[in-house]
Amino acid sequence: MMLVLGFCSSCKEQKSNNKLLLNEVLVNNESNYQDDYGVHSAWIEIFNRSYGSADLAGCYLKFSSQPGDTASYFIPKGDVLTLIKPRQHALFWADGEPRRGTFHTNFKLDATNANWIGLYDSGKKLLDQVIVPAGTLKANQSYARVSDAADQWEVKGGSEDKYVTPSTNNKTIDSNAKMEKFEEHDSVGIGMAISAMSVVFCGLILLYISFKIIGKISVNLSKRNAMKAKGITDKQEAKRNNWGRLREKFLLPFQWPCTNSKAMYTMWKTRYLPLPV
Repeated sequence: MMLVLGFCSSCKEQKSNNKLLLNEVLVNNESNYQDDYGVHSAWIEIFNRSYGSADLAGCYLKFSSQPGDTASYFIPKGDVLTLIKPRQHALFWADGEPRRGTFHTNFKLDATNANWIGLYDSGKKLLDQVIVPAGTLKANQSYARVSDAADQWEVKGGSEDKYVTPSTNNKTIDSNAKMEKFEEHDSVGIGMAISAMSVVFCGLILLYISFKIIGKISVNLSKRNAMKAKGITDKQEAKRNNWGRLREKFLLPFQWPCTNSKAMYTMWKTRYLPLPV
């Protein structure tokens, strides 16, 4: 038995590159997390450490507490819940009641002996394994990685800062160092207010520029459509036609009150107003 455990321990020390990892195990559940039947049973947590979904369907959970006695549980296919989302967990109840559902194994964990647990893929390739040492855990305590997918394991449930975490992160951060430092240097909140106003101001500037550009594009499109409707293809020709219409509309019909005023306008027009080409 010691030889087998030693071999498994040496395998456990190797760093795994697999997506799916054994993450936390609770052997003796007296008043901890309940299953969907309201029963306190031992459980095994699996963690998907990748940033893509991973499917447990077709994989195997294996367990042994005695030499030559290994139980194997085939995770059924066809259950959508076996697809673990990125950085999420799946919890299996080691209650020996597989008829209760996909997440209930056909074996029970041993509260008196060391428990070897292995996770295999559909091709029976070892993905991850762990040995829960005998006599290490008290009731309602778990054997878990220090944090999700970490190499080190520890006992959880023995103190307030190390509590059992079924189906959630093994290590939760209660504070944010950056926010605490920001509050230390800006206790009144002036910096936060200035930052918020700056963001709003920049947003308004971007909106103004966007509307300005859209407005210019709309005007140009309208002019282009008007030119197409009148059969004008040259912009210079359009400008000359527009200048001629303005002259006919505003300048030519104007009645001058006296000859001197008309003469002065004629001199000013000749000097300053360009004649249409």
